[in-house]
Amino acid sequence: MSKKDFYEVLGVSKSSSQDEIKKAYRKVAMQFHPDRNPGDKAAEEKFKEAAEAYEILSDADKRAQYDRFGHQAFSPGRGGGGYSGGGGMNMDDIFSQFGDIFGDDSPFGSFFGGGNSRRSSGGRSRGTRGSNLRVKIKLNYEEIAKGAQKTIKVKKYVGCNTCGGSGAKDKNSVQNCGTCGGSGQVRRVQNTFLGQMQTVTTCPNCNGEGSTVTHKCSACKGDGRVYGEETVTIDIPAGVQEGMQLSLSGKGNAGERGGSAGDLIVLIEEEAHPQLHRDGLNVAFDLHISIPDAVFGTQIEVPTIDGRAKIKIPPGTQSGKIFRLKGKGFPNVNSYEKGDQLIQINVWTPQHVSSAEKDMLEKLQQSENFQPKPDKNDKSFFDKVREMFS
Repeated sequence: MSKKDFYEVLGVSKSSSQDEIKKAYRKVAMQFHPDRNPGDKAAEEKFKEAAEAYEILSDADKRAQYDRFGHQAFSPGRGGGGYSGGGGMNMDDIFSQFGDIFGDDSPFGSFFGGGNSRRSSGGRSRGTRGSNLRVKIKLNYEEIAKGAQKTIKVKKYVGCNTCGGSGAKDKNSVQNCGTCGGSGQVRRVQNTFLGQMQTVTTCPNCNGEGSTVTHKCSACKGDGRVYGEETVTIDIPAGVQEGMQLSLSGKGNAGERGGSAGDLIVLIEEEAHPQLHRDGLNVAFDLHISIPDAVFGTQIEVPTIDGRAKIKIPPGTQSGKIFRLKGKGFPNVNSYEKGDQLIQINVWTPQHVSSAEKDMLEKLQQSENFQPKPDKNDKSFFDKVREMFS
C-alpha cells in the first residue's frame, strides 16, 4: 500500500512555513490523539501517520529530500533508511520526540496528561536530542552506476560507556527531582473567565527528566556522552547524483544524558571522469576520428562507465553524428529507467601537412566527391535554433 503525501496528511502546501507545519501537526494530532479516541485503532494509525509526516517536514534536510525524491528518499536500502517512520514508532517515541507540541505552556497539555512525560519511561522524558552531522562522500562514475558501500570513520559525540549515558557516577547519584517529585512536570491551576484551567509545563529544575544528578560521572562530566569516533557503513543506492543527500537516522551526535542521537546527513559528490561527462541519466563522449576514417569507415574502441566497447563507424560519417549505446548510462535512483551513452563524432582536421600531403589535398579539393553536399533532410542551423526556443 502506497503512503499518503506528507503534505496532504497535515493539510498543508509545499510552500508552508515551519510554523504553519507545526500548527497543522498539532491540529491533526489533537484530533486523533489516543486520549481523545480511546480504543480507536484507526485514529491511532492516523495519529502515527501525522507524527511520521511531521518528523520529515519539520526537519529542513529531510523535507528537502522528500520534496525532491518523495518517499523513495527514505526507502530501506537507500542510504540507511532516513527516518524512524511514524508507522513504526510507538507512542513513547512520538511523545518523547514531539511532546512539546502537547505540553509546556499550551493548555492542551492538561487535557491529555502532559504528553511526553506521562508516556515516556518511568514518567520522565529522555535527555536532549543530539545534533545532526554532515559528511561528504565522493563517488566515481562506476560507483554511481552500480551503487556502493562505503565505510567511514566519523568523529562525533558518542554515549559514555562509564555511566551508560546517564551522566551519574552511580545509581545512588540519581535522585528524584524535589520540584516536580519525579514526574518531570509542574502543574498549575489558573483562574480564567471560563473558570479554572489546569496547565502542565516542563519542570524548570530538571528540564523534564524527573531526576537530578548529585554526583556526576567523572568520564563525561555529567553529559552522558564523550567525544569519540564511530565507524559507519553507508549503503549508497545506484543512480545518486551530485548534491543529493542521504540521511542515516540515529548516526549523528549522541544526545545528552540518554537523549536520542541525531542523524548523519551524507552529501554526494561526483568525481570527474577523465573522458566521459554526465548529462542527466546519459553519459556523453566526444570521439575524434581522422578524415580517412570518416571516409572509409572504421571500428574503434570507446570508454564506457564499466570498461570499453567497440563501435562501428560507417563510411561517409559526418562530423557531429551521434551514436547511441543503449543502456550504457546511469540508472534512475527512483525507478528502473536507465540512460544511454551518447558518442559524438568529431572529424579531426590536421593543422600541419607535408608538401606531399598538400599536393594530394589540392588534387582532392578539385574532386566533385570532396565538395560539401548537405543532406536535404538535414535541418538548417537556424531551424534547429527555432525549435530550441519555440
